[in-house]
Amino acid sequence: MTDLHSHLSTRLLAATTELGIESTAAEPLLRLDPPKNRDHGDVALGAFQLAKLAGKAPPALAAELAAKITPDDVVEAAVAAGPFVNFKFRRSALARAVLTAIARNEAPYGKATGNGDVVCIDFSSPNIAKPFHIGHMRSTVLGNALCRIHRHLGATVHGINHLGDWGMPFAKMMTAYMRWGNETELHRSPMRYMFDLYKRYGQEVKQNPALDDEAAKHFQALESGADNVERRMWRLLRDESLKAFQGPYTRLGVTFDHVTGESFFEDKMEAAMQRVTASGVLEDSDGAQVVWLKELGIKEPCLLRKSDGTTLYHTRDLAAAFYRETTFHPTRILYVVGAEQKLHFDQLKGVLTKMKEPIAKAVEHVPFGLVLSKTEDGKWEKFASRSGNAVFLDEILDEAVNKVRSIIREKNPDLPNADEVAEQIGTSAIVFNDLKNSRIKDVKFDWESMLNFDGETGPYVQFACARLSSILRKVEVPVPSVDAIDWSLLADAERVLLTMMDFGTAVQRAAEQSEPSHVTGHVIALAGEIHSYLRDHYVVGAEPKVRDARLVLVDAARRLLVTGLGLLGIPAPERM
Repeated sequence: MTDLHSHLSTRLLAATTELGIESTAAEPLLRLDPPKNRDHGDVALGAFQLAKLAGKAPPALAAELAAKITPDDVVEAAVAAGPFVNFKFRRSALARAVLTAIARNEAPYGKATGNGDVVCIDFSSPNIAKPFHIGHMRSTVLGNALCRIHRHLGATVHGINHLGDWGMPFAKMMTAYMRWGNETELHRSPMRYMFDLYKRYGQEVKQNPALDDEAAKHFQALESGADNVERRMWRLLRDESLKAFQGPYTRLGVTFDHVTGESFFEDKMEAAMQRVTASGVLEDSDGAQVVWLKELGIKEPCLLRKSDGTTLYHTRDLAAAFYRETTFHPTRILYVVGAEQKLHFDQLKGVLTKMKEPIAKAVEHVPFGLVLSKTEDGKWEKFASRSGNAVFLDEILDEAVNKVRSIIREKNPDLPNADEVAEQIGTSAIVFNDLKNSRIKDVKFDWESMLNFDGETGPYVQFACARLSSILRKVEVPVPSVDAIDWSLLADAERVLLTMMDFGTAVQRAAEQSEPSHVTGHVIALAGEIHSYLRDHYVVGAEPKVRDARLVLVDAARRLLVTGLGLLGIPAPERM
């Protein structure tokens, strides 16, 4: 919250108290947000819940509040509009508050002090022995952005890579390798080789269904805990997969606090099952063990142990939830997993709820749509490894970088560190394309739109950063201290300043809704506003006092764009 918001909130709290509303009840409801139409005001307050406390109609309370917030050195006007009160700040106060806070790296523009929240974010989580393809990227970049956003707001964050290194999918891969594998070929190109073996298994099982029985026996042997051939095979394929995954993670700028795959919970599942049994919710069903959840509106029972004694995803996820509860004491556990897994997480939360476990309230599924590729006949379809049409992510990233390198050769052939810049822009274009729309929507993988330097794209925002860096270099004088600026000279920059002021709201909404697109939308808007401003307002060559004021504005815009892109996991080149 900027000191503008703090000043206004203090005055509103005093006004609501005068109107008979208890301050402890009113304070959480004094939420100041940008109005839908910025012509109406700089920030707006909805009076709906406050009006209930006051026992009045919302428009009536809004009118009373507007009358009490008379103009002062910060607030220029307060106008009621139905159930809302719209406020306008004095432009010099707006410039001073926003630009000073950005220059001093104060929250919300800089990282906040600890807020007491502990957030576990379960993301990426690819299956070992399977290729890391473009479809895996969504969970990876969404989760990475959410980790960065929550840390910025002062939460303690545990980013967790819950690898799929157990269960029947792995058992099928292991069966394929035991039948047809060659270790020399495996070490030469691990993920591509395992991908080919997995595809072969899918083809062979159609003719020989007994392969699935063979895979089930291998999984039973793996779960036995014995040091057998299955256990040694598991170590080999897991180690090779982890080394291969590090390539995409490094290029995407993704790190994890914990890499604890499903196998980590092997010795914790029995205790989890005993806890479920002790709660009295576990039932037998044809030799299997299940929890029925019909009273919670979930028709399908949650299967926790199959009739052959082996465990499932739910068993391991329950063990993981209990482990995270004991180890991290989280206020939220976010599972960044595709929308097709909705039933799975409904059941997981349902079992914990039925067990009356407090951790159930922390469990949140963060679903997202698919990544779609265009077929030769112009249709959009899902990237999928099972049908054999997966595209390896490193190949996609390489192609993006090559395309950007060609653009650089054409438009700026003398650019220093061209290869490094091409890598930053190319990989970021793909990440930004993934994050710019609501996560629940499907993402269309379209080269032309992603690499456009003039649209709502990563390259467009990165170019804004580079342009601002260029201006700061060309001026050849240091950015002046904010204490020396005549803020009235920036009255013409109100659209840029108001957009900057919205940064805190965008980040807060992104965290509350697990929706990084709020941040993406903000950096697009800020890049557009500063581009527009600089078309008509020169910095280089301006009269010194004007130049200094605009330098502070340019520097603040650059800083905030770098911060916003950083929350998305995207670098900001100084030249491009």
